[in-house]
Amino acid sequence: MTAPLPMFPLNAVLFPGVSVPLTVFEDRYRALVHHLLRVDDPADRIFGSVGIREGYEVGDHGAQSLYRIGCRVQLTEVEAHPDGTFDIVAVGLERIELQRLDTTGTFPVGHVAELPEAPATVPEEILERARATFTAYRMALTDIRSDPYTGALPKDPGYLSWTLAAVAPLPMHERQSLLEAEDPATRLVMVTELLRTELRAMNVIRSLPATEVARTRWSPN
Repeated sequence: MTAPLPMFPLNAVLFPGVSVPLTVFEDRYRALVHHLLRVDDPADRIFGSVGIREGYEVGDHGAQSLYRIGCRVQLTEVEAHPDGTFDIVAVGLERIELQRLDTTGTFPVGHVAELPEAPATVPEEILERARATFTAYRMALTDIRSDPYTGALPKDPGYLSWTLAAVAPLPMHERQSLLEAEDPATRLVMVTELLRTELRAMNVIRSLPATEVARTRWSPN
């Protein structure tokens, strides 16, 4: 079954359990924020986001093609500005599958289905390899710029997989593939190999990673 949900398509991929700052200035998404702020219980200020496969976040034409797998998101912080724009913080909740998108209203509304993650036991060697690879990546990056992650890595395999997917310096289609992975074990194997590829490239060319979406404030509209 599907249910209607306000939608905020992005040129980025959001992950469950991970917070993201967004700058909101386009009329349709300002209307979405106003709609959410009228919800009495902050825990119910929920919207959805999917990545834009082709097209733009702004302008009359907007997104031409969207990924179907995205994330249900909770609005957690809002800062309103005199010009009507907002700076917000949102946290990913769980994955969704977009069935269709209605753009006839003041803001987009998606008809979405829940997409629960398949339960799976993650072998300890996969967990150790993922943590070790990310630690090596952090150490390699310290000579170039600041640490991409602060604090200890999560112990929970699912949250660890989402955290590494969020901070890994990857292009959008690879981040989308991590979001669509069926279970934490598959995701951890994928992100470990992607980080190893990045490490090999950094050893050859000492430069910043190509993608920095995990460490920059996004202006998505």
